[in-house]
Amino acid sequence: MQSKAATVADYLAELPADRRAEIEKVRAVVLAHLDRSGFEEGMQYGMIGWYVPHRIFPAGYHCDPKQPLPYAALASQKNYGALYLMGLYGGEEKSHPARELYEWFVAAWKKSGKKLDMGKVCIRFKKADDLALDVIGEAFCRLTAKRYIAAYSALRDAQAKKGPMPRAEIQKRVAARKAEQAAAKAAKPKKAAAKKVTAKKSGGARKGK
Repeated sequence: MQSKAATVADYLAELPADRRAEIEKVRAVVLAHLDRSGFEEGMQYGMIGWYVPHRIFPAGYHCDPKQPLPYAALASQKNYGALYLMGLYGGEEKSHPARELYEWFVAAWKKSGKKLDMGKVCIRFKKADDLALDVIGEAFCRLTAKRYIAAYSALRDAQAKKGPMPRAEIQKRVAARKAEQAAAKAAKPKKAAAKKVTAKKSGGARKGK
């Protein structure tokens, strides 16, 4: 959910106390590892954002040059908290500039033993303890402003050489993403039903004893 808060302090103040506590824990980790020489914190797109200011990267965000280049964001959504790491975007593609960081991130998270609930760049969580906070901190350390700007610029240059993506390809990707989201949504009730059946069986077994 997008907030109309003008400052990070205002954004945090409008959250319920329990949700604010979890958001603040994650924010503390980010601030402790953020490259402050190249990134700034503020409200962006209705969320707590960290971005490259125009004084460092005058071109701004290609989708809206008036906006500074987004780097990461933290938000309280309706049913969960969300941490957005733009530096991981596209990393699942082998030739993408974010590939190395993405592979390290996924492997490190797996080693932590925590469940990774992640979309393209959005990591969802209920509690800060659900997250591999040490991995998140290391990710912010690894992706400095200099590296992030270089990777972003390289990707934009490559896309400019290729020209605009064909409409058919865009539609294909959108359809694939919708199908993926629909499949994930359909799987949740089935998992919940399976848990209930298992619980009933184990409950019946205990009564039998």
